[in-house]
Amino acid sequence: MQVEGSAALITGGGTGVGRETTLALARLGCSVLVNYSRSREAAEKTAAEATALGARAVAAQGDVACDEDCRRLVDVAVREFGQLRVLVNSAGTTSFIPGPDLDQVTDEVWETIMAVNVRGLFQAVRASRGAIEAAGGGEIVNISSTASLSGQGSSIPYAASKGAVNTLTVGLARVLAPKIRVNAIAPGAITGRWLKAGWGDGYDSIMQAIGERTPLGRPSDPIDVADAVLAVITGSDMVTGQVLVCDGGMLIGA
Repeated sequence: MQVEGSAALITGGGTGVGRETTLALARLGCSVLVNYSRSREAAEKTAAEATALGARAVAAQGDVACDEDCRRLVDVAVREFGQLRVLVNSAGTTSFIPGPDLDQVTDEVWETIMAVNVRGLFQAVRASRGAIEAAGGGEIVNISSTASLSGQGSSIPYAASKGAVNTLTVGLARVLAPKIRVNAIAPGAITGRWLKAGWGDGYDSIMQAIGERTPLGRPSDPIDVADAVLAVITGSDMVTGQVLVCDGGMLIGA
């Protein structure tokens, strides 16, 4: 797909993978609605950086777990840019709970993670479908995780939620074809504030260990994942319903 002159909605677009995806699309001349739930300052900064690159970019608050917010975000994108052709579902949440500690996995943990990572993703897709089809078709990319394939990660509910993202990706690719392609990127460990917050003082040593057992020699940076998102969006129009692992070989290295 040619993204120059198009418009995108990036959920969780102000930080991490969402931020780098926003800037990558802006460099290619794509207008971007930078969604945030709580990180207003980061989202506005990202939108300003995208604007400085010559693209149109606007920050917009909204909780993807709320269907009304998802529909409002799409309306804002269409109003600001005149169209919507790309949706990147980057918003996500987790709780850092050791795998064996099943008693710490409360109903609230399940409900919060599934509401954002699964229901929220579905609601964003449902809200965007009409606008993307009206623009002549486009792309949806979901951010999954290697936790969906290994069952390991920040917590068992998180891994399960990303497994559901993979299933949603296949199902939505089937029902939204032929106008909309739906794919997913499954990163491994990603450098940045998400894992720093979860791992605390152990962050540096854990990242070093991951790099040492990863065939390509390092964990992924957010920009690596953004590059994978762009590769799917701008690559072959015959790729849909796929989950692309972007982990430097971490899954095969252990």
